Amino acid sequence: MTLEAAGVTDAEESAYRILVTMSNASAREFAIRSGATPADAAQTLEALTARGLASHTDGSPRLYRATPPDVALMPRLKRNADALDQARATATALLATYRDTMRRRDAGELIEVITGADALRQHLRRIQADTQDEMLWFCKAQYVAMPSGSNEAEFDALARGVRYRVLYEKAFFDDEGAVDNVIEGVRAGEVARAVPHLPLRLAVSDRAIAICPLVPGGPHGSPEEPTAALVRDSSLLAALIALFERYWDDAVPLHVDDTGTVSGTDGTSGADSLSPTDRRLLSLLVAGVTDKAIASQLGLSRRTVQRHIQQLMTFAGAATRMQLAWQAARRDWV
Repeated sequence: MTLEAAGVTDAEESAYRILVTMSNASAREFAIRSGATPADAAQTLEALTARGLASHTDGSPRLYRATPPDVALMPRLKRNADALDQARATATALLATYRDTMRRRDAGELIEVITGADALRQHLRRIQADTQDEMLWFCKAQYVAMPSGSNEAEFDALARGVRYRVLYEKAFFDDEGAVDNVIEGVRAGEVARAVPHLPLRLAVSDRAIAICPLVPGGPHGSPEEPTAALVRDSSLLAALIALFERYWDDAVPLHVDDTGTVSGTDGTSGADSLSPTDRRLLSLLVAGVTDKAIASQLGLSRRTVQRHIQQLMTFAGAATRMQLAWQAARRDWV
């Protein structure tokens, strides 16, 4: 029997299947077809009617008809499916609570050691496939487990709306094909920045789980198989995220123009690329001068000043004017 998921018993299903093959049937006719006694047949048909699986006429003898399956069964299946979804969500929440409790009691649940390039590569792909919101990356030169350009999981995640914030160190762009791969990532939606040097390799998924090396790896690191740690929710994970954000704030945004040229790969502030007008505008902006007064002092229109400010915000990776002023002061642009 197969209608248990709709809350129908085996006996009810057997009777309903018979009644479906009969347009109208009296208790006597149903008894003949099912092999039951007339009394048992009448009781079964009344039970089907009470369950909404059948209906009957008011005449004598009563004639019974099966309720159409889409009316009798589909609403039951939907209710049970909704209940199953709710139960699954509750079980998932309970599992998360259980794991959190176990992690606090067992350090092995907080940090898992990953040995070997193949295992590391599989873990990196898996956490990206499971990521819902955001991935954070430190990309150092000379890969350990995943060559530049081979991380197809990133493009799959970007396509489903996951945000990627990726920090590259300057030496990374010396690797063969690295620049082209970064261009492809940025055009797919990756938000990329560069710094002169990164302290370690790092990948963080949804601020809930991270992978980082335990010993140096790569061509200039340990000659042994790479050993990394998978770090779950803990103070160590919080410290790794804070480290990322600290380097992110100091990093230079990477820009890809229409010709495919990337700027900012040296990880420096790029102050030399600022024009004298931009420098003076920033000085006035940091001093709190209004757009109208800046326009007057520089001999520009107010709209031109606002356009310059917007371009500088994009160049600095700043979302607000306050962030632009802070970046300008920190990078010695003024």
